[in-house]
Amino acid sequence: MHRIPNVLASLRIALAPVVVALALGDAPASLTAGLFAIAAATDFFDGYLARRWEVTTVLGAFLDSTADKLLVTGSLLALIALDRVSVWAALVIVMREFIVMALRGLTAVEGTVVPPSILGKVKAASQFVAIFLAFLRLGEPIGGLFVDEWAMWLAVVITVVSGWGYLRAFFSHLQRASSRA
Repeated sequence: MHRIPNVLASLRIALAPVVVALALGDAPASLTAGLFAIAAATDFFDGYLARRWEVTTVLGAFLDSTADKLLVTGSLLALIALDRVSVWAALVIVMREFIVMALRGLTAVEGTVVPPSILGKVKAASQFVAIFLAFLRLGEPIGGLFVDEWAMWLAVVITVVSGWGYLRAFFSHLQRASSRA
């Protein structure tokens, strides 16, 4: 039972290429969006269960982070191919993920963990909602953009703000480390 969080993260990793294949194939948009929603939901449940059962592990954190990056990056690439997401929006989202990952790695080398922030969780939720809506592409444009495009730009703003928070935490860590040296 205590392995369930890691199984859920592993399931998200396994579902990422399936979502991409469905998106780029002839699958109905509702099937692609539905499978994406299931994969995205595992992000909530794996973390919730790991904390509730007090079974958080380094492996679990690695699987969770890897799963998120594969699902979001793969989905964004598929949506770019379908002309449903701006390359710039996708680039900002993906770049932020890898910059934060690198910063976390640098602080981890020194034995410091930069914990996930609540804004990071809001960022993930906003990205999941925007990607889900982009797979569906419902309705007519409003103010020149589809609802999913508005949601994606909101996700980009939240992503940038969240990334800025991590940058500030990283530089604060550097200042503390240099003052101790």
